[in-house]
Amino acid sequence: MEDRRYTLSKAERLCSKKLIERLFAGGNHSFPAFPLRVVYMWITPEEGTADASILVSVPKKRFKHAVKRNLVKRQVREAYRRNKYILLDALQTSTDRRRLVLAFIWLDNQVRPASEVEHKVKKLLYHIAEDMK
Repeated sequence: MEDRRYTLSKAERLCSKKLIERLFAGGNHSFPAFPLRVVYMWITPEEGTADASILVSVPKKRFKHAVKRNLVKRQVREAYRRNKYILLDALQTSTDRRRLVLAFIWLDNQVRPASEVEHKVKKLLYHIAEDMK
């Protein structure tokens, strides 16, 4: 078995306000896998430090209490951390050296089991990896 590092470093978290504004400005790729929706954008290697950077958004409109919002964000980050190799392997095998910026947006008004969230994140990552080819 291949030795993989299942970590989510600071460089893999999207913090740049300019990139976030460009990501949500429109004209980027987006699709749902209820209870999540992913919005992603390709960037040049000079713009980002990591091959793929993520942002997790859980609107206050969905959960009024921060405890539940934080729980959902932890579930999504954990699911991405455990399955990011799907995306990173596809990025490594692609011929052009583009980088990727992702935003996961929560669409449901209820907390879902972690296994369901992980299944949906996997589905979204496989879809993005297929879109790369």
